[in-house]
Amino acid sequence: MKLTTKGRYAVTAVLDLALHSDCGPVALAEIAERQNLSVSYLEQLFSKLRRGSIVKAVKGPGGGYLLNRPTDQINMSELIDAVEERVDATKCGGGTDCQRGLICLTHTLWQDLNTQVHGFLKSVTIASLMTEKTVLDVASRQDNRVRQGL
Repeated sequence: MKLTTKGRYAVTAVLDLALHSDCGPVALAEIAERQNLSVSYLEQLFSKLRRGSIVKAVKGPGGGYLLNRPTDQINMSELIDAVEERVDATKCGGGTDCQRGLICLTHTLWQDLNTQVHGFLKSVTIASLMTEKTVLDVASRQDNRVRQGL
């Protein structure tokens, strides 16, 4: 099972947005600087996140992005789904074609793992991450690094 950078970066960028949107819309350039990501990559992700109703764009001077719903109503599973990421441990992509049209010996095990992972990701919200001490410490370190121009 592999969660690619697309899913990880989407979660990271939305968490950054949530942590910094108390003063209004957040520009992708700000998120890119704090998270060491390219603006063009974030534009691709946020286009998908916008279509998935996770974020909304605010145009004009001082524009950027805001969350489309409260942080306790956005879970990791829907973030990952919004950027078209799949977390799947099966060999057949969740279907039944592991071995020439049939399921393999361990298909049920991997399917059950998928269910557990999906349930876990669904149980974690942006709000719950925003209260974790480690998350707050890292965000503070990143903000200080940007302020100091490092």
